[in-house]
Amino acid sequence: MMFVPGNNPGMMADAHIYGPDSIMLDLEDSVTMAEKDAARILVYNALKSIDYGGVEMVVRINPLSTPYGKKDVEAVVKAGVDVIRMPKTETAEEVKELEAEILKVEKEIGCEGRTKIMAAIESALGVVNAYAIATASPRMMGIALGAEDYSANLKTNRTPGGAELLLARESIVVAARAAGICCFDTVYSNLDDMESFRKEVELIKTLGFDGKSIINPRQIEIVNEVFTPSPKEIEKAMKIVAAIKEAQAKGSGVISVNGKMVDRPVVLRAERTIALAEAAGVLSKEDL
Repeated sequence: MMFVPGNNPGMMADAHIYGPDSIMLDLEDSVTMAEKDAARILVYNALKSIDYGGVEMVVRINPLSTPYGKKDVEAVVKAGVDVIRMPKTETAEEVKELEAEILKVEKEIGCEGRTKIMAAIESALGVVNAYAIATASPRMMGIALGAEDYSANLKTNRTPGGAELLLARESIVVAARAAGICCFDTVYSNLDDMESFRKEVELIKTLGFDGKSIINPRQIEIVNEVFTPSPKEIEKAMKIVAAIKEAQAKGSGVISVNGKMVDRPVVLRAERTIALAEAAGVLSKEDL
């Protein structure tokens, strides 16, 4: 998910050519107070006029508690945004307030239920309430970590190893899985240290995240490489899927691969591998 400042028309026009899975146009932290209204108009026009080629479009709005939040919601819903990212989410009640604002605009234009919500968790209270936030609305498609504000709220600093983020990361993954939605990791801002960036992507994949927020097109390739299963992993997963189909055809509940019994956790991991391979474009339905 690539962050793009909502006050930069050039970046908004070109963002999709780099191949991100998702583009997040930002009306919050990257836009100064003096530019909020102008950025909202730019983002509205970008969503209405630019062909992003099927890339998921997300807009991070300003908090509803500010003078800008409700205006942001009205503009981006009318422009047809896929997902609204809610910043600094701390309670389920905040999500429900956003849901009500979205519905009000959707009813006005006749597209009820279209707009999804993603909640950014950026404080200790948000982490504590992660599951309540994740289940606050049927529109909720994912929760995400915002590490800079979270670290400041903890009264600590970001470190290369990310020890200060471990509890938050694990809490967000667990809450998302319990709620049946997606989870996304925070950005890595040091573009001069791609080796450490790769290590962080490998860590968050191991923890169970579905993806990572990025700030530069140079980071896309590394995220894709880490999350794309290897040919060996794909081959193993395909054998397990084939064994499942064979067992089902025989009416058997016993699945065996290379003479070894396959239990449900192994099947789930194989299905996840197949899904990632399909999402990465290295495997198609016809290959199965």
